[in-house]
This record gives sequence, C-alpha cells and structure tokens, in this order.
Amino acid sequence: MAKKSRLTNAAEKIGAAMGRADRKAHQVAKAGVMAKKELAAISGQVDALKKQLEKTAKKLKKALA
Repeated sequence: MAKKSRLTNAAEKIGAAMGRADRKAHQVAKAGVMAKKELAAISGQVDALKKQLEKTAKKLKKALA
C-alpha cells in the first residue's frame, strides 16, 4: 500500500478537528435551547406563586379587618 502524503495526513487532522468543533457547537446550541425552555418553565412557576401570594395577602387583610 502506498504511503500517505503529508498533505493527506494534514487534511485528515484538519477534518477531524472540524468535526470535533462542529459536534461541540451542536452540544452548546442544544444546551442553550434546553436552558431557554427551563427558564420559561421557571418563569411560569414564579408567576403562579406571585398570584397565590396576592390571593393570600388579600385574604389575610380581609381576616384582619
């Protein structure tokens, strides 16, 4: 079998590095999407707790009056 040229070896290394970088970029993008979804869910929970607190405060004021 013929010996690989230095150019072929360099091209393989460059291609492998690009593949690793691409994979890492996809992982980061996926993590960003998941974080955005989690933030939206937490925001909804905070809004629900806020409403509950307002109702409780209203009931407490009424009970103390």
